[in-house]
Amino acid sequence: MNKFFLLFISLVVITGKINAQKTGETQVLKPSRFKQEVPIVVDNKARMYYFLSTEKTSLIFAQGPGKLRLITRAQFLPNQSRTVSYGIVYSLNGGTPVTLSAKSIERSTKASFSDPQYGKPGELHQFEINIPRGDNTISFQLADNNTPVAVRYLFNPVKEKKKEWIVYSPSLSQETVELVSNESVVSYYRFNQEKPLKIDVIGPTQIRVFTRIEFTHQMRGSVNYRLQVKNNGQIINTYQMSNKRSDIATYKNSCELVPGKASEFVIDVPAGNQTYEIIPLDKDKNSVLGRTLIIKKDVKNSSQ
Repeated sequence: MNKFFLLFISLVVITGKINAQKTGETQVLKPSRFKQEVPIVVDNKARMYYFLSTEKTSLIFAQGPGKLRLITRAQFLPNQSRTVSYGIVYSLNGGTPVTLSAKSIERSTKASFSDPQYGKPGELHQFEINIPRGDNTISFQLADNNTPVAVRYLFNPVKEKKKEWIVYSPSLSQETVELVSNESVVSYYRFNQEKPLKIDVIGPTQIRVFTRIEFTHQMRGSVNYRLQVKNNGQIINTYQMSNKRSDIATYKNSCELVPGKASEFVIDVPAGNQTYEIIPLDKDKNSVLGRTLIIKKDVKNSSQ
């Protein structure tokens, strides 16, 4: 009896931790690719900011859903004008670039750079970006060279409204592959550049896409790969994914490959007949496994 009680308590604690991760405290994110650090002191506490560039891209990886806050500060040099304006260009998963604008920003009276040679930071100006469900890549660049800008990236996970999802098979793939995970058999679809994952659907709805890169037994560490999503032949997104070898999933039938852990993204499907293609962009990578789900109540759209 005591063993069962302890097991129950353990499950409660684990569930609590999972829920805390989903709706927990603010996460401080660090950019990759271009990362020029600059500490800024506020109330005797130094916080790390990162300069943006007009030529090099800073990348932020965030697992949504959630809200990404950009805490921005301009850099004022001696003898500079009293106020400045600046723009930040971002793109979510390779989509249409969006420009965020800050105008008439003054020098801060409370903040300072740890290193005085940087001059004086501007007043804090905040932007907020909604991050959808799944693994997301957000790229950032400075709109122009008129004013240097440093950014601090804060992410707040949010609890998504509960939806019921159902498996939705693609209309085209290379072949079907069965994986065993937690004693359940799940069908995935292998696809590559020559035979992409093709999905015919009637919107409006959403499609959840799970992908796993396939590893050889000699491969170690993480593998980065890119997936391009087209809608009716037009590129709408490019996802940058990363997989490690799965510790749980295995192939039902013997195979010389090892499946990676699943990464996820969501496609927002507009009204009407839509045809999506998911295409791997890296010729030097192995094939990819994909699995798609749709909101259950929207399945009726396809039967109309």
